Amino acid sequence: MREPKPIGGPRGRVEHSPLPDFCRLPALFALFVVGALTVTVMWLARDNQRDWPAYSVSMLFVTWLALVIAVTVCKLRPWLQRLPGRLPYAGVWLLIVLTVSFASAMARWLDGSLQMNLIQSSLRVFVRDNVLIAALLGAAMLRYFYVLAQWQARLAAVTRAQVEALQARIRPHFLFNSMNTVAALIRVDPAAAERTVEDLSELFRAALGQHDTGDGTLGEELALVERYLAIEQLRLGARLHVRRELNELPADFPLPRLLLQPLVENAVRHGVQPLREGGEVILRGRREGDGVRIEIINPLPATPPERGNGHGLDSVRQRIAYRYGPLASVQAGPQQDRFVVLLQLPGAAA
Repeated sequence: MREPKPIGGPRGRVEHSPLPDFCRLPALFALFVVGALTVTVMWLARDNQRDWPAYSVSMLFVTWLALVIAVTVCKLRPWLQRLPGRLPYAGVWLLIVLTVSFASAMARWLDGSLQMNLIQSSLRVFVRDNVLIAALLGAAMLRYFYVLAQWQARLAAVTRAQVEALQARIRPHFLFNSMNTVAALIRVDPAAAERTVEDLSELFRAALGQHDTGDGTLGEELALVERYLAIEQLRLGARLHVRRELNELPADFPLPRLLLQPLVENAVRHGVQPLREGGEVILRGRREGDGVRIEIINPLPATPPERGNGHGLDSVRQRIAYRYGPLASVQAGPQQDRFVVLLQLPGAAA
């Protein structure tokens, strides 16, 4: 369940709706399941003979009631969200109780008017029992949705903190090596030195820019990767080979900023740089339905290089899980003499 859905806030912040979206399938499905389970448990708990017609009518009544509640809350959700604090949940709970009370009274009246005799209890008892059950179950469900909203908010805060930390961090060795490369090229190849400064400035813009905390596009991220590789190509020379198989990727695919560049940097740093003869980094990608599949492949040195703390890959996993949901996956590990990072990102991400 992906509820509540994050919505854009001021200055690029991500704010979370205090209520689940009852217009969407997950919340509606939860209402149906809770209602159906309640009817089934109450039917199984009876001591007398099982009454299948009564069970069927009860299931139909609860299903219709869940649909009415979902439509009512869906239509009133924009107004309820304007209430302060936890009052939106209290408002939804009150709507559930009032809807169940009115629907139960109508059902008992129709049963008596049509003389179907499906409801044995009196109007007062029938309405009272249904309202009590709805009040308890509604409170439990809303408590679940509230805890889920708090968890989503904490996850969003952690993700924003990781992105901001990633943006604020420039590895000193990369900066120093790049500046030394620029200094060496100034007299030998001023044009290359100028291009390197421009590439480095774009990397700094992406890494430090506060406006870049939201989504960009796959095309923009690949352009940033190319600027990084251009700097490393000047530094490593013929030791760095890059094979690109990215023609089938959609450039407008939404992608969190600074998602691929740290992975490519790890491929160069841990795969190519330790090898005296250098190595090849393979960037491969293709469209899969509405989503994309991206692979970043680098050689595995015979002597394993000094391992990092793994925060970069962990951060990518968490950011992808938060942005694309459970349908996305990140796989990383050695395959024969290469290290492969595989990203599978769905297109229909909320």
